Amino acid sequence: MSMSSKVSLATTPSVGLLATFGRLMPPVIFATYMALFFAYLFLPLAVMAVATFNTSKFPTVTPWLGTTLDWFAALWADSAMWQALWLSILISIGVIAISLPIGTAAALFLNGLQDRSRNFFYALMVSPMLTPGVAIGIATLVLWRQAGIGGGTLLIIVAQSSFISAYVMLMVAARLQRFDRTLEDAAVDLGASRLLVFRRVLLPYLKPSLLAAACIAFLQSFENYNTTLFVRGTETPLTVYIATKVRTGLTPAVNALGLTLIVFTILAAIAYELARRSRSETSV
Repeated sequence: MSMSSKVSLATTPSVGLLATFGRLMPPVIFATYMALFFAYLFLPLAVMAVATFNTSKFPTVTPWLGTTLDWFAALWADSAMWQALWLSILISIGVIAISLPIGTAAALFLNGLQDRSRNFFYALMVSPMLTPGVAIGIATLVLWRQAGIGGGTLLIIVAQSSFISAYVMLMVAARLQRFDRTLEDAAVDLGASRLLVFRRVLLPYLKPSLLAAACIAFLQSFENYNTTLFVRGTETPLTVYIATKVRTGLTPAVNALGLTLIVFTILAAIAYELARRSRSETSV
């Protein structure tokens, strides 16, 4: 590799990290690395999916005792698991309702700061992401118990929102970095109020990042266990239910639920991508 090509490789912004990694490594090593990477990601999901069709009463693929669909029927008949699933969905929606406006407001606040205090407030707002979930759960429970509020659905939503809002803030702040502030100034010069500028100019621009942040908030809430465990009270979200089943006797019905969620997620992603391409073709 010549010196000029090295400089070009290092200074070209469009070259992604993965592409750079691939160019610097021999093709065989890079292909092996990518194969191991995707195997690490998807092999556990594949094993879980295959175990759903095994007759064994314990989630496993070995020994293979026969092929069956009975575990989907067992999933359908497990009312406690469905209640836990709907509770987790309800909690995730509540977390979105709280963390989305808080995270967006924090991002707008940071974007408006231009002095040294910006680094301080940025570190302060990101700190909940770095705090262990156990500590957040205990702290939330102790605080609200002083006000006479015990554990339950509301406290789960509050506890999860305290750190999930930081994820929303980071995603919205990243989008704001590319926003042209002259559009706001032009709208104000034309007589628009600040509220109207936010509704008609800034909010449509932030829409993609807000939708992505809502999805991230939903997933972070849905899979959360450490924080939820301490503030749940008598409620049993899905993660707590599955953890309890691991101790008392796990069956492949849980695998059937996982496989169903994976298929639903893939279909939703395909539907979103088809809708996005349709809108792009229509706009052109």
